Amino acid sequence: MVKAMHDMADKETRTEPATPAPEARRPHRGRAVARAVENWVAAFRRRLSTGEVGSLPIVLVLAAVWITFQSLNENFLSPRNLSNLSVDIVGTGLIAVGLVFVLLLGELDLSVGSISALAAAVFAVLNVNNGVPEWLALIIGVLAGTVAGTVQGFSFARTRVPAFVVTLAGLLTWNGLMLYVLGTSATVNLDENGLVAKLTNHYFTNDAAAYGLAAVGVGLVFLMSYLDRRRRKAADMPHRSLKETAVRTGGLAVIAFTSAYLLNRFQGLPLALLIFLVVVAVLDVILRRTHYGRQVYALGGGVEAARRASLSVARVQTAVLAVSGTMAAVGGLFLASRITSVSQGSGSSILLLNAIAAAVIGGTSLFGGRGTTWSAVLGMLVIQSIASGMAITDTPAAVQFMITGGVLFAAVVIDSLSRRSQEAHGRA
Repeated sequence: MVKAMHDMADKETRTEPATPAPEARRPHRGRAVARAVENWVAAFRRRLSTGEVGSLPIVLVLAAVWITFQSLNENFLSPRNLSNLSVDIVGTGLIAVGLVFVLLLGELDLSVGSISALAAAVFAVLNVNNGVPEWLALIIGVLAGTVAGTVQGFSFARTRVPAFVVTLAGLLTWNGLMLYVLGTSATVNLDENGLVAKLTNHYFTNDAAAYGLAAVGVGLVFLMSYLDRRRRKAADMPHRSLKETAVRTGGLAVIAFTSAYLLNRFQGLPLALLIFLVVVAVLDVILRRTHYGRQVYALGGGVEAARRASLSVARVQTAVLAVSGTMAAVGGLFLASRITSVSQGSGSSILLLNAIAAAVIGGTSLFGGRGTTWSAVLGMLVIQSIASGMAITDTPAAVQFMITGGVLFAAVVIDSLSRRSQEAHGRA
């Protein structure tokens, strides 16, 4: 009886915890968001302190270039100019993508300009002057670049002479061979309705083509990111959260579909841009997802260490120069397609410098071991955006060279500082 009375008294005095009102919960949610932002900022600062700057600097430079020229001339970001820009980056961009493979070894290929001109000259002379079917002349032109690159790669791998010396000799040799192939024909004009000419003047006018490419590209990126995340998680390795993967994919989707919208407002999706993106994506998969690609990165980290790990150093070095020669040949054909002619001035030194600058500006390290094929795309966008902006604002070409040189110097400095920071943290 007494126990029952005590229990009743306890019930009367006990108060139930009040359910917090929605307004009371909001500050907690706000603090959670603030903590998430603080964590992201802290992680970003840690990456910067260890030299892992990624592609952020070049993205900021590209944004600054676009904002500057758009403020000077409102036609810079017009659909017409952006469409022309997307085609103009392809020829030199393909050459730069091939150079990424060489730079990953910590080496340099100085012959790509001459090889690109040689391939275009072989194609033009066979097709226009000798009546060889266009598709066959095209294959022979590309094979000429592959053979030239393979010869240089074999020489580099077997003699152990630095690649820039071997390819400097190649620059002179292939340029002389190009002049010999052209002979007395100082300039060969291509058929404006031919297969090669269509590489840069054909557009998919159906809106679905550009939007379809954007959707497929974004979907593949998300799928590969998701599979990579699951593989890393299963191996108990550091991995991105699913939310972060979704946010990154969403940002890419905005860029892709905005680009598709702008292209459709002019002439549609350029065939040249489609081929360029497919080639870059395939080579990116080869570099980052295959045994051969891992060997390339390993050689960039140290040839002697790779040799002690029983890697076939000579074979990889030969293959890398062969890839560079092949991509130089393909790029040369796109450049010839753009102007529908091949001349003794093709493959000039400016082409070589722009290709090297595109790869380095995009984030490929001159010290080897760091970079992707997409870095060449970003670098080429910066260089061609500067050239396009200078042309549309009637700025002298001399200023263009100075600005491009300044951007290249800044990229090299950032690369050097990043490497020093990584070495200090034991990451290089």
